[in-house]
Amino acid sequence: MARKLRWARMGAGALALSVGLAVAGLGAAARADAGSPTVTGPVTGGNGVPIVFSQTTYDLGSVGYQRSEFFLSGTADAYSPAAPLTPDGKWTVLPSSQQPYVTRAVVYRPAKPRDFNGTVIVEWLNVSGGVDASPDWMHMHTELIRSGYIWVGVSAQAVGVDALKAAPLGDPARYGALNHPGDSYSYDIFSQAGQAIQDKAGRMLGGLKPKRVIAVGESQSAGRLVTYIDAVHPRAKAYDGFLVHSRGAAGAPLTQSPLPAVPTPTPSLIRDDLDVPVLVFQAENDAGGLLARRDDSRRYRLWEVAGTSHFDLYGLRDGETDTGDRQGTAAWFDSMSHPTNEPSEGFACALPINTGPQTFVLRAAIRSLDRWVAHGTPPPAAPRLTTLSVSPPQYALDANGNARGGIRTPAVDAPVARLAGFGNSGSQFCQLFGVTEPFSAEKLSALYRDHGGFVSAWNRATHDAARAGFVLPEDANLLRAAAARSDILK
Repeated sequence: MARKLRWARMGAGALALSVGLAVAGLGAAARADAGSPTVTGPVTGGNGVPIVFSQTTYDLGSVGYQRSEFFLSGTADAYSPAAPLTPDGKWTVLPSSQQPYVTRAVVYRPAKPRDFNGTVIVEWLNVSGGVDASPDWMHMHTELIRSGYIWVGVSAQAVGVDALKAAPLGDPARYGALNHPGDSYSYDIFSQAGQAIQDKAGRMLGGLKPKRVIAVGESQSAGRLVTYIDAVHPRAKAYDGFLVHSRGAAGAPLTQSPLPAVPTPTPSLIRDDLDVPVLVFQAENDAGGLLARRDDSRRYRLWEVAGTSHFDLYGLRDGETDTGDRQGTAAWFDSMSHPTNEPSEGFACALPINTGPQTFVLRAAIRSLDRWVAHGTPPPAAPRLTTLSVSPPQYALDANGNARGGIRTPAVDAPVARLAGFGNSGSQFCQLFGVTEPFSAEKLSALYRDHGGFVSAWNRATHDAARAGFVLPEDANLLRAAAARSDILK
């Protein structure tokens, strides 16, 4: 029953520098207006473990990491606009009210200090399913672990905190002291979490000293980050860069009930006068984001990835056990030929869900963003998905039914299936999970003739993706090995 309930709530994972940046060897951006909270912990008690949904299930100690949890407390500001919010994202806000808060942050860090690469990734935990979930950890964890990042998950929003305090999904004994004043205060809470990582590293990070602090968030959290970047970052400067993953057309509200509601305009572009880099990562069915496209610039990149959906089978199931070895990549590869509409008992969609390459491109995205922050080297510019219509969204398709344009990977350039972001339905958030339609043996034979022909095509496409900077060299090796050992046309 616990497993079934976990997947009923899995929607949470689905919906969900100063001027010196141009100079190599940047270090952290100068901090401005972010307060620094009181940090207590490591937290113990209750059931003995932090609660985060959409998580890897293996022992982090087996991959050289350790886990801890801390409570953050202080006084947070809500903000009011000093002028009307405009679509260009150049917003000025002022503190309008204050409330006390107590929230939590979960920390995964290398057990050996020498393995830390200097960068802390701070995920705005996603609450679309009514609980705290970490979809970006799920999709990026193999890269974060092998490269020595610290990951911090922050409970920035009220619904996540409330769920932690309540049975059956929460742990009242562990989290009873938490208190969230409402999502109008979430932006300053997130700023203060970023500041605490700098100021209280001795406690939160086991004495490791961060050189860079990068914020990430998926879906609902991406909407929050859009508003944060446009309205709050110019004041707080708590983060050195941002990865906005699967955003919609508008940012999240600046304030909401019980305060007077201040919605954001549609579209809400990422402002073009930032002092830190922003990488926006979009799947095919992040259709609202098409309205918020803007040209790449010195501190902005947009990556749109062909063959991907808002969330996929890797995020829903296969990523849970992937330790970054050949077995994990082989499981992903095989899922394209053997997809499922039911990633767990009691959770089913009408059609087999998307098994696309999102995890591999997202791993490249976070490494590229980290390099951009650290050295001023921007990620490669990516072609846009080829759209026939933005509203309603419609993409041009190739002869195999896969989207044209966008970031290319072997999954769409040497395909074994049609991978689409749209077309599913059923329970919960199935419309966000896309579709996989495996090719028949006859179609595979027509495309590649035999196993050797397929492997050659796959390896060429993998080489091209790695050379372009959209698949990491380590993952390219894993992808080649997965194709070679596969039973395609054997």
